[in-house]
Amino acid sequence: MWCHLNKPFSMQQFVGIFSLLTSQTAALDCETMKKTNEFPSPKVYSETDVIMKGQNVSLFCSNRNKSLQITYVMFRGMKHLGTWDGKGEPMIFNLRISEAGDLGPYKCKTQVSNCSRYSQEFSFTFANPVTTPVLNISAFQTETARYITLRCISYNGSLPINYTFFEKDIAISPAISKNVREPAEFNLTERIIGEREEYRCEAKNRLPNHAKYSQPFTMPSTAGCAVTSECCLLPGRDSCPFCLQLLLPGLLLLLIVIILMLAFWILPKYKARTGHSQEIHYATPVFQEVAQGDHEAHNDCKTGYVYSELVL
Repeated sequence: MWCHLNKPFSMQQFVGIFSLLTSQTAALDCETMKKTNEFPSPKVYSETDVIMKGQNVSLFCSNRNKSLQITYVMFRGMKHLGTWDGKGEPMIFNLRISEAGDLGPYKCKTQVSNCSRYSQEFSFTFANPVTTPVLNISAFQTETARYITLRCISYNGSLPINYTFFEKDIAISPAISKNVREPAEFNLTERIIGEREEYRCEAKNRLPNHAKYSQPFTMPSTAGCAVTSECCLLPGRDSCPFCLQLLLPGLLLLLIVIILMLAFWILPKYKARTGHSQEIHYATPVFQEVAQGDHEAHNDCKTGYVYSELVL
């Protein structure tokens, strides 16, 4: 017995089967592309992840395969930011970071046909630039050498801050990182050879191109202090007598305070003493004639004088 063939496929059934086969083939192709790394995941990045508030930045999304025609899609969180088509070159997305919500996270999607890949998330961080650091120097000198301590601090700027000390334009210390607001310190010893040495320090944090330098400080060429004595030295000054100049205002202020204290202590006593006025009593003298027999003789017994009693 001959078997009867089924009814021929309709056009709709044929299209459905073709679509199924095509999608299965495309799925296999996508999986193959992923496994062979022909279509790797994209990378989203910027020149720096640390920025200042209100800064304009560029965000890049790239794929290592430069031969594919790729559709790039950029997201911030779940928000769609834009779509671009390109081949070989990374997609560049320019934006302005004005508030915390603009920091991210950002994610990039790349698509070839119906095959999609996603990047890792990327976020920015706000930071404040460092201010010009302050350099202080103390030195202890002997007959043959001078022992120097350099201290550098920037009073503003996001931590951590890296400090580097320079002699002229040559770095003489490694980068000293500080995670707290305190001076970085570096010690060195120099022989006394009569040359003027110039020092300065650099402060920078994670913000690129925002390094700041202190004012240069020039050490004196001769022994500005007595041998085996300790000096306090500040930028722009060459010798120890400047320390006395720093102390003079304080001594003057102390002297003024002592004078005022003495004045306030003496003045009340003076007022108390002068407050009790002395009374002067006046009397009219009364003279009485003394009896003749009570006369006293003076000047060689001459009795030409008569004395009277004075009654007050």
